[in-house]
Amino acid sequence: MNKAKVKKIINIAANVLLYIFLAVCIFSVIVTLVSRNNSDGATEIFGYQMRVVTSDSMAECEHTDVSAYEIGDIPIRSMVFIETVPEDPAEAQDWYGELKVGDVLTFRYVYTSQVTITHRITSITEKETGGYVIKLAGDNRNSESSQLDQIIDTSLTNSPNYVIGKVTAQAYIFGVIMSFLMTPLGMVIAIIVPCLLIILLEVFKIFSVFNAEKKELRKKENEEKERELEELRRKLAELEDNKGNEKVSDTVGENSADKADNRENDEK
Repeated sequence: MNKAKVKKIINIAANVLLYIFLAVCIFSVIVTLVSRNNSDGATEIFGYQMRVVTSDSMAECEHTDVSAYEIGDIPIRSMVFIETVPEDPAEAQDWYGELKVGDVLTFRYVYTSQVTITHRITSITEKETGGYVIKLAGDNRNSESSQLDQIIDTSLTNSPNYVIGKVTAQAYIFGVIMSFLMTPLGMVIAIIVPCLLIILLEVFKIFSVFNAEKKELRKKENEEKERELEELRRKLAELEDNKGNEKVSDTVGENSADKADNRENDEK
């Protein structure tokens, strides 16, 4: 592989990484601008909540097998995307009816104070009088925050223990990045760094165009010099040909004169 191809591949890879970084920064700014925070600080956008997991209760644990579940272990600082419970009671009842063991819920729960928890359903039972009793626990049995199970009765509409929604996806890297970018320093970086990168990219493009123009001008100058040299060579060749023709003419003239003199001598 020659140097030109290697350089081209490096440039493409650098541009891809740059655009990915810019996309993440722009998305974080958009999320911050258009999202709203609810009463317990969750970010809501497009009908979903986004929360960063702040404990290790759902982290990987050798005593818990979650390989068969849609949502696996959730490392600390991961971003989770939560489908919230419908506000309409009938729709909420149907929504709860679709839950199953292994689903991960985010909910509000009271110990000494009300906290937000994300744990997995270990059992769910429908009540004859309506509603469901949901038992939840953390995956990481080595974590202090997973030593107790939580029980929520969905029929108790005024209870401080209630389900916020179901975790439908998670992203660790995105959570780490978003956690930082949504801080004051992160917001500054999310705005300033992309602007600086865009400016540097434009400056680089300007220099590239300028260098290309210089190369093109130098190429034209070299071509013009080459044409002038070629023209000089052609003229020198013509001069040499003319000198050669003159010599031949002089030789022919001398021979003709000698022949004429010889004829005159013979006649005498």
